[in-house]
Amino acid sequence: MGLIELLLVAVGLSMDAFAVSVCKGLATKHVRPVHMLCAGLWFGFFQAAMPLLGYYLGVGFQGMIESVDHWVAFLLLCAIGVGMIVESRKTDEEDSCYGVRAMFPLAVATSVDALAVGISFAVLDVDILRSVVTIGVCTFLLSASGLKIGSVFGTRFKSRAEIAGGLILICIGLKILLGHLGLF
Repeated sequence: MGLIELLLVAVGLSMDAFAVSVCKGLATKHVRPVHMLCAGLWFGFFQAAMPLLGYYLGVGFQGMIESVDHWVAFLLLCAIGVGMIVESRKTDEEDSCYGVRAMFPLAVATSVDALAVGISFAVLDVDILRSVVTIGVCTFLLSASGLKIGSVFGTRFKSRAEIAGGLILICIGLKILLGHLGLF
């Protein structure tokens, strides 16, 4: 996987955390740098850790699925992308708290799709260390900025960010499938 594809995956995976950060920014009257650091660290850490976990789970299954690996990657990325698009239509209110009780479930919930992407990484030619660092840093930056954007601009970005993230993941999955079939 090239750098461009990796960056697109990182941005796509970051969109859930970005959307939640925007919502948290809406609920926070005065976003301070400590709030941005908190959101960035929580979301960035989990978005980096989950693909790493998924990668090592996937490596164990690689021999069994090698003949259909392109279909596995395509289906996982498309399912995640469609899920993100469906989630973009839901409305919910986020707690403005930045403690462990509020942030841990949000960080886990927004990074579950990254676990599935990590499994697909196991069947692709991916430098896992470079991938998880890229995903973590991208998520950190987007989450921290999402918090500020939410406090400044309002809810109009939440749905669009999740839709964009979902579409990016679907396109990456389609590129993997078409590339394996020799059509791209």
